[in-house]
Amino acid sequence: MKDTKKPQITSLKKINTLTGSISTTRKGAGYVDDIDPRKDSIYFEENTLNTALNGDMVEFTVSQKNIRGVKMSVGQITRVIERVKDYFVGIATIVNGEYIIMPDDKKSYVYFSLVPKDDSAASLAELKKVNKDDKVYIKMLSWNDPKKKPTATLVKIIGKKGVNNVEMESIVLEKGFEVGFPKAVEREAEQIEKNERIISQQEIAKRRDIRGTETFTIDPFDAKDFDDAISFKKLPDGKYEIGVHIADVSHYVREDGALDKEAVKRGCSIYLVDRTIPMLPEILSNDVCSLNPQEDKLSFSAIFIMNEKGDVLEKWFGRTVMNSTHRFTYETAQAAIDNAPANVEKYSKGIQTIASAEKGMQYREQLVTLNKLAKILQKEKFSRGAIEFDTQEIKFRLDQNGKPIGVYAYERLDTHKLVEEFMLLANREVAKFVFDQIKKKGKRDTGAIYRIHDAPDKDKIKNLAMFVKALGFDLRADKDGVVTAHGLNNLLEQIDGKPQENLIRTAILRSMQKAVYSTKNVGHFGLAFEFYTHFTSPIRRYPDLLVHRVLAKHLHDEPFGDKDIVAFQHIAESSTRREIAASEAERESKKLKQVEYMSERLGKVFEGTITGVTKWGMYVEENESKSEGMIGMRSLGTDFFVFNEKSYSIIGEKTGKVYTLGDKVKFKAISADLDKKQLEYVLA
Repeated sequence: MKDTKKPQITSLKKINTLTGSISTTRKGAGYVDDIDPRKDSIYFEENTLNTALNGDMVEFTVSQKNIRGVKMSVGQITRVIERVKDYFVGIATIVNGEYIIMPDDKKSYVYFSLVPKDDSAASLAELKKVNKDDKVYIKMLSWNDPKKKPTATLVKIIGKKGVNNVEMESIVLEKGFEVGFPKAVEREAEQIEKNERIISQQEIAKRRDIRGTETFTIDPFDAKDFDDAISFKKLPDGKYEIGVHIADVSHYVREDGALDKEAVKRGCSIYLVDRTIPMLPEILSNDVCSLNPQEDKLSFSAIFIMNEKGDVLEKWFGRTVMNSTHRFTYETAQAAIDNAPANVEKYSKGIQTIASAEKGMQYREQLVTLNKLAKILQKEKFSRGAIEFDTQEIKFRLDQNGKPIGVYAYERLDTHKLVEEFMLLANREVAKFVFDQIKKKGKRDTGAIYRIHDAPDKDKIKNLAMFVKALGFDLRADKDGVVTAHGLNNLLEQIDGKPQENLIRTAILRSMQKAVYSTKNVGHFGLAFEFYTHFTSPIRRYPDLLVHRVLAKHLHDEPFGDKDIVAFQHIAESSTRREIAASEAERESKKLKQVEYMSERLGKVFEGTITGVTKWGMYVEENESKSEGMIGMRSLGTDFFVFNEKSYSIIGEKTGKVYTLGDKVKFKAISADLDKKQLEYVLA
């Protein structure tokens, strides 16, 4: 399976002929983004895609054309250069004996005809097992004639649509991930568990032994894989030794082994509403590698000597052997800092008990000190221009069948920020160390993989400024007209607590560049870090595992070959694509539960916020579950409503009634389409 690529023109093929990755619509139209962000996308009219599917790399010509009175750049596809993917998930129906598959992909404009793999009786019998409303996983065959329906063969019958496990597996497969692991991968993991779970004395002798240092993990209450821990030691001179200890996955997952190749392919773990699809088999992620409490574990550590002002006075990187003293949840750690074990019930919505919090009270002094230092680090980060992107996260309570029976807001506590700040510190210092090592050798940006976030595109920021101005806010620029991180933070302060806050936060995020992996360091705009990488989550992210190998090589002054550099760039690009696909899968699973949740509450009155306005209606987000639905223009009443693009509003011509972004409204949910994951609302 291939990865999704960003739709954008990438090269000039010949005179007047371009190539680019196309994004399509359900109606069979498409567009390709121009290289110049100031120019509009190149539009492809309906029924002119010449078999191109969403994400495909295409060759095309461009001409100017009037469409509905508007002059536009219109493309004509000459050929499909490369298919972005050939595996799809869809719903089966049977029409006159023909098996028709409607893809789950919302941007697919074609249905597939399912055919036997060959002429054998076995292939035909396999096909006949498909029933109406089954979710199926299919492989597309060669398709070159746009006048004919594309054909596909059956890979797997996932199960009946609407069943929770079927829908979750469908999301994972559609995004190009696998649910289970190949047998070779499972065998390699089992051999590691059998032969290496008990750490040998020879291995311990090679490492710094920190098993006598107070060390604890702080994770979600339902976490099963613990890939980071923090140690704390008060030194005689009033300073502190603080260690960030990360599961030493690279010790167990060897380069070019079956496990390593599978981890590269997956790129990361996926966190759906009700389950995790791990990057590594659970025997490793939840057991051998995981920093489980009261167990000797191998780790890769960043250890800092800090003073009470939060200054890093000394740092050390290397392999260690550790033993986690205590397993905190974010809620039990916060209750300890508060010196109030009973608070855990409030923080965890009654899921965790006071008894679970009381066990950690013995570490209160250490946690309080760490929290103070974390707040200093956070303050310094924001003073340099880091942007606070916190958005409210919602969680669903599910019954035994995965059906949503309740929803609640997931509160970010000081302990979330505590862990975050020390992980950021470790990531930043590792990146700086690696960069300096490269520089010593006379090379730049080789033998490394960074997490970079470039400065925002000026045109996108200009559009953002116009957008927030229409809503009554001001995005300030410097004397050269460039918006800085401080200007964005000033805007965030203006909208704090306002009805438009979530809307504008989303708009700011969309105007930002995407954070990506790269072998070229350009810094991290959002965090205001000159150097940054991912070092702290190798159980669930492949780049972190690679950074461990890179750091080990630099610590031992081992050389990097040209093959390494090429491989690093390939891994950086593929890991970025896999991360995007995983995020899409996570959003899809949440959207499914939101639609399911509202489907059980049709006809009830809710309160919500207008999050989008278009010429066909407005989008409204329900306040509690954050479920977004569409209120069609025709359902607004007898008045004739017109979309005003400049003011981001819908205005009634007769009554003058205005609906604009950020407005609070009451509405009813009237329909829920689980297949399309769409909700329809009407004003109450």
